[in-house]
Amino acid sequence: MTTSTSRPDAPQGIAPAATKSLGDESLAPQKTRIMGRTSYLLAWFGGCVSIGTFTMGSSVVGTLNLIQATVAIAIGCFIIGIALALNGAAGYKYGIPFMVQARSAFGFQGTRLPGLVRAVPAIVWYGFQSWIGAGALNLVSATLFGYDNLIVFFIAFQFVQIGLSVLGFQGIKWLENVGSAFILASLVYMFYSTVARYGDTLSANLVTMEGSWGLPFWGATMLFLGIYSTMMLNVSDYSREHVEGSGPGLLTTLYAMSILPCTLFMGLIGFMVSEATGVADPIRVFANAVDNTPLLMTTLLFIAFAQVTTNVLNNVVPPTYVLMDTFKLSYRKASVVVGLLAFATFPWELVKDESAAGLQVFVQTYSAFLGPIFAVLVVDYYLIRRRTLDLDKLYDPNGPYRGVNLAAFIATAVGVVAAFSFSTISWYASLIPAGLTYLLLMRYWQGCQRFNQ
Repeated sequence: MTTSTSRPDAPQGIAPAATKSLGDESLAPQKTRIMGRTSYLLAWFGGCVSIGTFTMGSSVVGTLNLIQATVAIAIGCFIIGIALALNGAAGYKYGIPFMVQARSAFGFQGTRLPGLVRAVPAIVWYGFQSWIGAGALNLVSATLFGYDNLIVFFIAFQFVQIGLSVLGFQGIKWLENVGSAFILASLVYMFYSTVARYGDTLSANLVTMEGSWGLPFWGATMLFLGIYSTMMLNVSDYSREHVEGSGPGLLTTLYAMSILPCTLFMGLIGFMVSEATGVADPIRVFANAVDNTPLLMTTLLFIAFAQVTTNVLNNVVPPTYVLMDTFKLSYRKASVVVGLLAFATFPWELVKDESAAGLQVFVQTYSAFLGPIFAVLVVDYYLIRRRTLDLDKLYDPNGPYRGVNLAAFIATAVGVVAAFSFSTISWYASLIPAGLTYLLLMRYWQGCQRFNQ
């Protein structure tokens, strides 16, 4: 295998800029990194307040008790931290985004598979969380001004997010960093309000129930992990923005500690409130849980703001880079297209009480595809490339990585079959079959030997 031990300043046809302005994003190797350790931690913290986590908490009611749910969330976050550090290493070292990283394993044309698999859940969550945020704003308007029109707020809210998303990582950095303190304070208050309002019911039902430490418990860890399995795939899109000098252990800690508080609070709030009320819609939940109007307005504004911070980091960047790579669009044009596509996800259908189980199936299903792709990328970088990439080849569409690497596609298919055979723990079940299949094919199948270069 031919490798390059140094990072070239300008791979073929690529000239990375020495400075970075608002919305100035490209697929070129990142030269200007704008996030230090604190900034990077706060960006992940602000970007992980997912209402999907609230819904996943609702979906395990009746299966786990309070202690089991807490431990399941903590284990899920720890695994997330390790996975993000592993798969983000290539982007962190070489400054390359996910769609470029995937070329060595899947090929230039083959990257459309992992790109599509990553983009679809992001756009669905984008629409879902935008509807939640618009619902919060609509309730504030109805309460304070008597104006109630959810459709208008949804459209306006979505266009505001599109406007913010075109600012790129400079805008993301400041939005996430400034909003983190408000998000943390609001989460603590929401958790306190939930316990104060429903404490007696919760202690009677959630603490005393037996629950399960078996397969349902591990299935729950995967559900909370599954919310972030999308980000595990394209973590290089973010790690390329982090300043150099953080080791794997520190990066794992940064990821896990930024994700744990938000996931723990949101998951347990959804878990407890759904047990007490049977309601899965967070807007209705907090309208009932908070008696004080000013505090309710603050809580609802937090929900709306949290959807913005989560969407612009987690749900805009990945599909935007996919469109940039596939259709050669600029970052700004691609981010606008992604925002418009979110309108077509019918999010109003996903917030119904009966939809919590459906969202659980959705997470399990896309995790069955994301797990194998994650395994292929990790095996490719650590065992095939030995953590050394040749950037000239990664940016050469006529080089050894041209076309499609069938080994990656076959390994992904094997992992998907294994995942659906154990759907409760689909992400876990897919890793070893997919990773081992890819390793063996790359080592011994002559049909993919040019990808070993």
